[in-house]
Amino acid sequence: MGRTSRREFLETGVVLACAMGFGGAMSEELLAAAGSKVSGSQAATVLPVKKGLVFDMLPERMSFSDRFKLARDVGFEVVQAPTTPDKHEAEEMKKAADAANIRIDSVMNMDHWKYPLSSGDKEVVAKCMEGMRTSLHNARLWGSDAVLLVPAVVNPQTTYRDAWTRSQKQIRELIPMAAGLKVVIAIEEVWNKFLLSPLEMNKYIEEFQSPWIKAWFDVGNVVLYGYPQDWIHTLGKSIYKVHLKDFKRTDGGYSWVNLGDGDVDWSAVRQAFSDVGYSGSVIAELDGGDEAYLRDVSKRMDRLVLGLA
Repeated sequence: MGRTSRREFLETGVVLACAMGFGGAMSEELLAAAGSKVSGSQAATVLPVKKGLVFDMLPERMSFSDRFKLARDVGFEVVQAPTTPDKHEAEEMKKAADAANIRIDSVMNMDHWKYPLSSGDKEVVAKCMEGMRTSLHNARLWGSDAVLLVPAVVNPQTTYRDAWTRSQKQIRELIPMAAGLKVVIAIEEVWNKFLLSPLEMNKYIEEFQSPWIKAWFDVGNVVLYGYPQDWIHTLGKSIYKVHLKDFKRTDGGYSWVNLGDGDVDWSAVRQAFSDVGYSGSVIAELDGGDEAYLRDVSKRMDRLVLGLA
């Protein structure tokens, strides 16, 4: 064991075993304790992030209370919840999350695909703006610090340039509200034929010149036409939140798969996050499933993303 005494080795093992015993979750306190017992190079490989999942991955048949409790029991610390226009339902979700000791970390905004900000139809844009305002108020109620936004959709009716200028105009109108509520609007890259490189995404975000506009980076969404680690290094400190998916090319095309079953180089991704100093939340956006499946996803995140053995 070199200079590490047997006692120190065993103490480290106990700390890590305790952390893993709680469904694979590792609290900041346990992470700090473990880090103090291992060498600097080993400690540096464990990302100081919070594990989460999207609310829709939890069994729909369960009550809010049981869904949040299940998320915590299998090892997650945070949840991304969908826009919830019903105020009573939104309050019930907050109570259930608080009771389960799990944080609603962020809001998955509604209507930005069907009603994009880039549309030339004023009624379509108004619908999307309404959804964003509701999402921002949800975030404030839940104690979340970000709302995810797909900013635009390029299609035969909307040129790339129009998508850029129209969406930026509407987002600028939302910035005062976001600042007042202290909630970041996090721009995500998706398959919308828009923001197709990390250089473009950086430029798009920088043009707002606002601390309330950041990037929501989805690891799996860029695999078809790029490398997640390259995007992470380029976006750097502008990354505010992260989605985790995996993507696999096949002879017949491609498919979305569980973490570790696809083409993502998770070692390179983890190193890139470490290089840019990312310490936010990493939220699985996968198919839903039962307790055994969710526990497996949690453990995959421990191994592939956090860097735990």
